Amino acid sequence: MLKAILLMSQQRDARLFPLFMLCSVLTACGGGGGGGSSTPTPPGAPTLGSATAGNGSITVSFTPPSSSGSSPIVDYVATCTASGSSRSQTGTTSPITVTGLTNGTTYSCSVTATNSSGAGSASASASATPLGVPGAPTIGTATAGNASASIAFTPPASNGGSAITGYTASCTGGGATRTATGATSPISVTGLTNGTAYNCSVTASNALGSSTASGQVQVTPTAGGTSYNTDGVLCTYSVAEFNSSPSVNATASALWSCNPTRAVVANAIPNHAVGTFPNANNPNTIRTQSISATFPLRPAIANANGTNAMVPGYAINGVKFEPGTGGTCDGASPPNCSFVGGTGAWRMEALAPSSFNFGTDENNAHVQPTGEYHYHGLPTGLITKLGKGTAMTLVGWSMDGFPIYARYGYTSANDASSAIKELTSSWRIKATPDTGRPATSLYPMGSFLQDYEYVAGLGDLDQCNGRTGVTPEFPNGIYYYVITSTFPFVHRCLRGSTSSGG
Repeated sequence: MLKAILLMSQQRDARLFPLFMLCSVLTACGGGGGGGSSTPTPPGAPTLGSATAGNGSITVSFTPPSSSGSSPIVDYVATCTASGSSRSQTGTTSPITVTGLTNGTTYSCSVTATNSSGAGSASASASATPLGVPGAPTIGTATAGNASASIAFTPPASNGGSAITGYTASCTGGGATRTATGATSPISVTGLTNGTAYNCSVTASNALGSSTASGQVQVTPTAGGTSYNTDGVLCTYSVAEFNSSPSVNATASALWSCNPTRAVVANAIPNHAVGTFPNANNPNTIRTQSISATFPLRPAIANANGTNAMVPGYAINGVKFEPGTGGTCDGASPPNCSFVGGTGAWRMEALAPSSFNFGTDENNAHVQPTGEYHYHGLPTGLITKLGKGTAMTLVGWSMDGFPIYARYGYTSANDASSAIKELTSSWRIKATPDTGRPATSLYPMGSFLQDYEYVAGLGDLDQCNGRTGVTPEFPNGIYYYVITSTFPFVHRCLRGSTSSGG
């Protein structure tokens, strides 16, 4: 009986042997992953949903692939690439956030799925640009003024990928904090207490928010303000040149000195070509004058808002700057207007877009009834004669002792290596006319002094068309005025005192 059982077992094993051999060759027998496939395969490509930008990051959403391949999906890898550089992040579900990206750079992002056989094909891609708040500005110097401080700084290295919309300077001292905003350096913080030490810093803002604060700089406002020394700059400058223009035919003369104060003695004859005078809109003839004026040699900022000045300064050729006019209109209908000695409330502008023609020449100048030739705006003939081109050009001295430059300045006020650009004023024409103004159908907006308003931070300059920064003549920095191509053209207020020491 035992022999019969052994014989039957041997016969059964013989019948099973071919099937056993077949399973060995195929390495799979009777089922397995991947729907019965015998070859290991990676997953298909996920379906990309969206790429959402964050601060230095992009969040990528997706749906799993329709096929997981020969084994279950283990994880997903989101990859974002820009300019040949990639950053990746692994996750097990959607979404996946890729970090360490550069704000302001556009990345192309995709996702792959991985199983035990490896990574599958990448999904379609989507682009996004990470954005964040700006970096912190770099603090510069703080210049003390009378109950104020001018805070200089340089822009941050990164704007966060979104344009910087402005800066805020904050000064804390005596248990109180005062702030001021502006579009460029420096920013003047007012309302401070003289004799109190303040720690000041600056933040930058863009559409997403504000940066962290810069480092701090300490300043103590004083009633006398901070003075600058201009001694040694154009202290022996002189002009002695015959002007053969038909309207002149006289020698231009100007002599500057700096002992003990800055002073000029001149005859107000320009040393460049002029237009025709008299002319149809200016009946006056150029005549020599007796000019004698003094200026502080060590000017100091005396106030934050400036004091009005009819004659804010003199050009280095001895010709005065006088941007305003004596012409006025009253509020009658139609208005009574007078170009000379008017008593109306609405004061005419000489260079603004208007119906008024004061007979100015190509130098933005004309002649007063006394025969004095004077500038209302950029002295183009003088600028050309100085021959500096697109560069900071010192063209005169303000009555408070600060220098006057024409049109150009450094993009970064305190960086002489930054690009030169045309500086802009922070004044603009009002959106609507003031009550009682003569009709705009007769005189368009901009015709009168009252048509303009100052908007802090609108341009590069303050309400007196000035700013603090370095210049070729003052590499350590100084407050200076700028003659601009738009209103107010020449500054009409003084930040310094005309009686400060020499």
